[in-house]
Amino acid sequence: MFLLHTMIRVGDLDKSLQFYCDILGMNLLRKKDYPSGEFTLAFVGYGKESDNAVIELTHNWGTDKYDLGNGFGHIALGVEDIYGTCDKIRTKGGKVVREPGPMKHGTTVIAFVEDPDGYKIELIQTSSKKD
Repeated sequence: MFLLHTMIRVGDLDKSLQFYCDILGMNLLRKKDYPSGEFTLAFVGYGKESDNAVIELTHNWGTDKYDLGNGFGHIALGVEDIYGTCDKIRTKGGKVVREPGPMKHGTTVIAFVEDPDGYKIELIQTSSKKD
């Protein structure tokens, strides 16, 4: 496993991009609107996503402010066999809270597990293996 990204929700995507890119010197790596889900994802970081962990900025349309308590989203881990990984996590007593399958507004295969404190960890299928 390896760390892919950390997601945070932002109220004003333009201001956030200005901060992360212009002030902190990160690069906008990719940005995509999801009209059916009414959100935009922007990924920023210091290097290519294939070589570095990055930050996912999620802007939910119509939401301009978050409390810090709900601003943090999840940590993501890349896995080659998402189904086998979830089985191993369950076998070891871990809690899978979203079974592997395509994301709601896309085709990427994801799952979520929950740590003892309730924080969510997203697993993302990184190879072409789907079952």
